[in-house]
Amino acid sequence: MGLRIDVATLFPEMCEYYLSESIVGRARKKGLFEINCHQIREYTKDKHRRVDDTPYSERQGMLMQAEPIFCCYKAVEEMTGKKPYVIYMSPQGKTLTQKKCIELSKMDNIFILCGHYEGVDQRVIDKIVDEEISIGDYVLTGGELPALVLIDSVVRMIDGTLSRSDCYEDESHYSGLLEYPQFTRPEVWQDMTVPAVLLSGHHANIAKWRREQALITTLKKRPDLLLKAELDKKDEEFLKAWAKEEENKNYTDLVYSIFNNNK
Repeated sequence: MGLRIDVATLFPEMCEYYLSESIVGRARKKGLFEINCHQIREYTKDKHRRVDDTPYSERQGMLMQAEPIFCCYKAVEEMTGKKPYVIYMSPQGKTLTQKKCIELSKMDNIFILCGHYEGVDQRVIDKIVDEEISIGDYVLTGGELPALVLIDSVVRMIDGTLSRSDCYEDESHYSGLLEYPQFTRPEVWQDMTVPAVLLSGHHANIAKWRREQALITTLKKRPDLLLKAELDKKDEEFLKAWAKEEENKNYTDLVYSIFNNNK
């Protein structure tokens, strides 16, 4: 068995529904990875199965208690015989990246904590959490949706989840660039045609076109990514020539700024 993922949540059924469907569900059934969703309420000693209480502050709302979360974590630790890598889905965490997804896909055991209400008692975060991860600069009502985003993006990196590795290696962010435009049949739609190079069958020319289009797309939509991407002299020459041909001073200034910063 490869990667094992344990999710501590107040809504395991919601998580299970998504994780049992589509590509993730099929790969899970094939045993490419293991996912277990744990109901935190099962680890409380409160007879009413309460896992929350009012915070020690004037802030409104409820806060998840430390003890039920810790007991859930300890139960998983006993099952696996070792400490899992604990991630708390939090708007205060570092933003999730493709690089982080690849890193996590190579681990043995991940324990994902989904907060709710106003969050969780800081003491359990300090006690067990290795890393806080955010999926963006906004706040949701619970950690379940972010956890599912994290799981989906991680397990698709595992060999066998997708039919071929190039299914994800060509995608946006994997190489540091955004993905090139894609087209399917029909060849002509509303007077718009598929680029001729894609119909040529010339693999080298198609690969060159894809790289160039990825560079253009990234420059237009996320130029900040080019500062961190692995670019060579051909990439630099292409983008400078393209910007000049476009006769767009903003693009030209942007390209020269990017490559001056990369030196």
